[in-house]
Amino acid sequence: MLSPALLLLIGFLIIPFAMAIIFSFTTKRLVSPLPTRFVGFDNYVRLFADQTFWQALRNTAVFAGIVVPVQSGLGLLLATLVNRRIPGRNIFRGIYFMPVVIPMVVVCVVWYFVLNYPEGLLNTFVKILTFGKAGPYDWLRDPSLALPTIILISIWQGVGFQMVVYLAGLQSIPEELYEASRIDGASAWQQFIHVTFPCLRNTHVFVLVTTTILAFKLFTQVEVLTQGGPRGGTNTVVRYIYVAGYRELRIGYASAAAVIFVLIVLVVSILQRILLKEEREVL
Repeated sequence: MLSPALLLLIGFLIIPFAMAIIFSFTTKRLVSPLPTRFVGFDNYVRLFADQTFWQALRNTAVFAGIVVPVQSGLGLLLATLVNRRIPGRNIFRGIYFMPVVIPMVVVCVVWYFVLNYPEGLLNTFVKILTFGKAGPYDWLRDPSLALPTIILISIWQGVGFQMVVYLAGLQSIPEELYEASRIDGASAWQQFIHVTFPCLRNTHVFVLVTTTILAFKLFTQVEVLTQGGPRGGTNTVVRYIYVAGYRELRIGYASAAAVIFVLIVLVVSILQRILLKEEREVL
């Protein structure tokens, strides 16, 4: 008899992915009077020839390449700070974690008004600080600013999750290890390098893999703030799939993009685990 967890895995992951693979070889459309035809690898050929797809993939890779290390490192730093015995540390934990529990759509709407051009709160603040010599900046429509702005918003909103995970890992480290290192004359930095960081290796794996998957799923921030603009500068693979499947109703083509994207994320996650495993063996 199959367990409930396995049934959920089959029903919500394996079967949909298998259907996506099947649809990717057809002309399946969401609404169409024409019959569905088998077209072989035509959808994949058109996908790899589409420069919009490659631009979306580059944007997604840049986003993940910056967000994953920065958010993970900042989460570890914040966890280390709020793990200390300081007055009001529970208040700081709540403040840092608060953006995580706020729906991303709400976060994006608030930031949209903060970043609004030309009279948004941030532009007004820049104008006051520089006595009107700088700005206003079009944070969401300037090709050089749009993607960095979304990256910063995403880091701010999500870093509390990594902080909580690392905090749980820090609190599981035996205090005796720190006492022994202090007896040996280790400084605070040496304790972090030789005690804290190695003891968090399993936490590192979880945080990095989870953050990578979440980063590759970037959609809400882009859809709410920029709709993929300017000139595709913030478009992502998930939004590309969404537009192809639900706006243009090309289910077969969107399924091909989804299959390729899942394989890319799977390969990246496996490589991360292999590299981190080798690092643990060295340590």
